[in-house]
Order: sequence, then C-alpha cells, then structure tokens
Amino acid sequence: MHKFIPFLFFSVGTMLCGSPVHADESRAPNIVVILADDAGWGDFSCVGNKTISTPAVDSLARDGALLEQFFVQPVCAPTRAEFLTGRYHDRSGVRGVTRGEERMSPEEQTIADVFKQAGYVTGCFGKWHNGTQWPYHPLARGFDTFYGFTEGHWGDYFNPPMQHNTIFQEGEGYITDDITTKAIGFFSDHVKRSAAKPVLCYVAFNTPHSPMCVPDADWSRFAERPLRQRGPDIKKENPVFTRAALAMVENLDENVGRILAAIDTAGVSRETVVVFFSDNGPNSPRWCGGMRGKKGSTDDGGTRSICCIRYPGQIASGVRLPQITGAIDLLPTLAGLTGVELNSPKPLDGIDLTGILKKETEEKSKPQKLGLKLAGRHIIASQRGRISIRTQRFRLDDKGHLYDMLTDIGQKRDISKERPEERERLKIIADDWQKDILDRIPQPDVERFPIGYAGAPLTELPARDGHGEGGVVHSGRAPNCSFFTDWKNTEDSLVWDVDVLNAGTYAAKIWYTCPAQDVGSTIQLTCGESRITTNVTPAWDPPLNTGEDRADRGSESYAKPFHVLSLGDIKLEVGKTQLRLSALHVPGASVADVRRVVLYPVVD
Repeated sequence: MHKFIPFLFFSVGTMLCGSPVHADESRAPNIVVILADDAGWGDFSCVGNKTISTPAVDSLARDGALLEQFFVQPVCAPTRAEFLTGRYHDRSGVRGVTRGEERMSPEEQTIADVFKQAGYVTGCFGKWHNGTQWPYHPLARGFDTFYGFTEGHWGDYFNPPMQHNTIFQEGEGYITDDITTKAIGFFSDHVKRSAAKPVLCYVAFNTPHSPMCVPDADWSRFAERPLRQRGPDIKKENPVFTRAALAMVENLDENVGRILAAIDTAGVSRETVVVFFSDNGPNSPRWCGGMRGKKGSTDDGGTRSICCIRYPGQIASGVRLPQITGAIDLLPTLAGLTGVELNSPKPLDGIDLTGILKKETEEKSKPQKLGLKLAGRHIIASQRGRISIRTQRFRLDDKGHLYDMLTDIGQKRDISKERPEERERLKIIADDWQKDILDRIPQPDVERFPIGYAGAPLTELPARDGHGEGGVVHSGRAPNCSFFTDWKNTEDSLVWDVDVLNAGTYAAKIWYTCPAQDVGSTIQLTCGESRITTNVTPAWDPPLNTGEDRADRGSESYAKPFHVLSLGDIKLEVGKTQLRLSALHVPGASVADVRRVVLYPVVD
C-alpha cells in the first residue's frame, strides 16, 4: 500500500491573494477530464479513507482545488449528460440508464461541440452512456475520436470488446489500463503534432462499477486487508465487495497517475487543466464519511462526489471550495478557465467558477459577487421522479423531510417542524420542477431507435435496445451488457422497434455464438416488407467469463466473445417499424445467442 502523506489546504481567501505564475498565454490550454464510475466520495485517501491510498487523485487536490461540496446525480447517464451540457439531465431528455432512456437530445450542445468550434482536437475514451446510434453516438456529439463502448456498463474487463471510432475490436489487457493507454496516445500524439492546437481529452473510466473484476496485482493488496472504516450498517456491507471496489479504485488511481505523468512528459503541465470527479455515490453501502445513501439515492451519499481541478499557475495549490457546486458547473467553468467563448443555444444551469478558482481576476469584485451567488443557490437531484433539493446548509429529501447538513450529515433528524419556512420554500422548488420539467418530458409509447441517420457510417442495435418474443430472453436482468439467449424455435424472435430515417440498402451483420451441435439454422432478418435469409455457420462457442469476478456478479450477465456473421444486403424504406430476427429452420436445440445487429449503408 502506498504511504499517504498529509498535505495542507488553504482557504479561498488565501487563494485569492498573491502573484500568479501564468502559463503560456499564446495558446489555449489543453483539457483532460477524468471521470470515475460508481466511486463514492469516501473512496479516496485525500478525504480521509484510511483503508486505501490514492496518491494521484490526492495530488490533484493538493496541487489544485478540491470542491468540497460537489454534487452529481444518483446514477451514471444523468451525471454524464450534465457534465457534457452544463444543464440538468431532465432538460436534455435523459430519463434513465438503458433501453433508450439514457439518450441525450441531439438539440443539446456538448462540451465537445463547444471546444471543437474553438479549435480543439477532441477525444472521448471509455464509457459513453448517452446513446449508441447516430445522432447520439460520441462521434456525432463533437468528438473527433472515440475509443470505448456506448452502453451503460461492460461485462468483460480483460481484453474487452471495444469500439474504435466505428470499428469493433478487442481491447488490450485490463479495461482501465487499456482506456488509459489509448487516451495517453491520443493526447501525446496531438500535443506533439500540433503544439498550437489544444486538446480536449475526456477519459470516462467504467470502474469501480460492477462486475467486480480486478487484476491479480491489485487484488493481492486487498484480499485480506482489514477495512479500517465501515459503512453505516455493517450488516448490509459485503467486505469482499468493498475490498474489490477499493482495489479497483487504487488501480484507477494508478492510471490517473499515468495520465499525469504523460502530461508532464509532454511538457505541458502548466498548459493543461485537469479535472477529476465521479458520476454518483458508491455502488455498495461502504464507508462514505457518515453520509446517508449510496448509488441510486438522492441523498448526499448518492449524489456527493469528490472533484479536483488542477491548473498550475492559474489555480493555487491546496484550494478548498466549501460552496455547493456540481457537474453542471464544469462546462461553463472550463470555458471560463480556457477563455473559450460559450454561446449556448439554451440557458445553462451551471455557474462559471473561474472567478473564485483563479488567483486573480480582471475585476476584483467578481469573486465576491460569485461567492454570494453560490451561497444562495440550490442544486437539484432527481431519479425516477424522486426529487431532492440541496442548499449550502439544508437538504429537502425526496420524501419531503428537511435536514440541517451542517450538523446532521447522516440525515437522521427531520427538522421540518423547527424550520417550516425553509421546508416550504424548498418544497415549492421541488413541486415546480415536477410540474414544469418532469411532467413535460415526452414519454414515448414505444422507445424507437434510429436507423440510417444522415451521415451515419453504421447503426448498431445492441441486444439491450431490443426485446425477445416467444422464449427469447436477455442473458441478464441488467440489460446494458446483455445478449439474447434461449432462441430455440421458429416461434421465437429478436425484435427492435426502429425508425428508418433514410431509405436505402444496408449491409446487415450479427454478432453471434452457436455450439457445433446446433449449427446450420436458417435465420431471417425482416424490416417492413424487406427480408433476407442466411444460415448460422460456422460454429462458435466460447465459454462465459465466469472466473474473473472477486465478488458475486448477481443479476448481471456474464460475457463472452462473439463471432460476426454477414446476413447480406437489405433494402429499407423510411418509417417507423420493427426490425425482426427469426428462424425458418432449426436443426438443433437452439439457434444462436446474439449480442448485436449492425447495419452499414451501402453506397451505390
């Protein structure tokens, strides 16, 4: 275990004094945003976790600013949408984490759009989770390069299936290490090739999200390590799961260290803004500083995240911001720190924190005005219709109870009767949010997925976006990384509700597995009046990755590698319809397991 070396912090008041050492102002600074997945506020040694050591993240807090009261949303996709847009996820149409509810409206301007228009080279690496098909894919949202996966979570962490731009390929090694290697290559290559063209590099890790797959070297440090701090209810905490999560966080921290070292090696540390945060609370009831709730909860434990921002020479070392801030603030703040003009077509919910982060401002009054604005703000958390309001001092939870967060971080004592005026004020905000925002979000009768969006090089239809008929089911209750299985007879079908946007001919492929004794089924792909048939061959029957987990996977699907089968070309007409995969002849006990259908437009 790494030795944790305590460091000193300074107040905002101290930070605002002194003479800055400015970075090279002849070029815009680079931006590297690092996002953890399901890491709780308490999973880092810089906030007091005594079981773990996270020296790289600690160094960001030491060498830059630590936002002490930083809030995100209870689950993954909503937080990512808020970071990308600077707007609450409810406004962008993100309603959930799967089956299309994670898709962010194409009308939203993303951080990649903003910085690409300002001359930046943009890259996204890791977990996207805001839509799979165009116009939701990261390459359609302002990113020049993408390496990772678009679904909500992944089921294979060693040599995982990944997507490089539009090519499906196998990753190299442990997934977090692989994502880091690709992100470093992108950053270093563009810094070397074009010193005058700045880089926006978004590194969206998918750990410590389950399944709890950890490399041997990282697990060996934790397998028998005593947990020096426990969750609020020891009976509900699984120590093995906690150790696996912390081992994954230490691995993640090592990769943060690799990224920081690459920035140093490129010689651009003082010209690079680095941000680190997580997307929601911990994915198990482990230690989180005494806060109530975990992932999925709208309480502090489910929505408070660590957040560090480092910009040498512009943000002083050891700054602490006690004001409430959130993921919605990152886009306007990064625009402010880099001097990029932000012309948003829609009003932002986030606040530009530049004036209170930097040592000096052009107008001395700006930090004071911003401080007053922050002190009077509130931040909204919403999850499946549950709304909670957080102010600097109070939280109105999603059941209407009021808590003083300065004296009761565990939300154990409802003070509604003592502060009825405050409860009523916050209740009005919550009720207005329900009436003006949530009640007006369109709820489609059928969640349809677009095929043939203009300019799209492909349309991927993963199993999670479809449904089975007859006996066909998803391989796991959590659909994001599932595949279709139990496809056994001619009455069964794999179905996707789609909206064909452009008529034309499309080359169709499926990713499948089939044991040798079942090979040879005749399958048919239909869409509207069009249909094509082929036979399932050759046999391809790799085992599931059942030996990789350190803790029980539960209802999540195991994974396996899939083989690609070309079905042929199919002609599609414009309109809302169903794309259906069925069997005409089944010689064995089953047809195939299917991970995805992919359609490629055929250019005449």
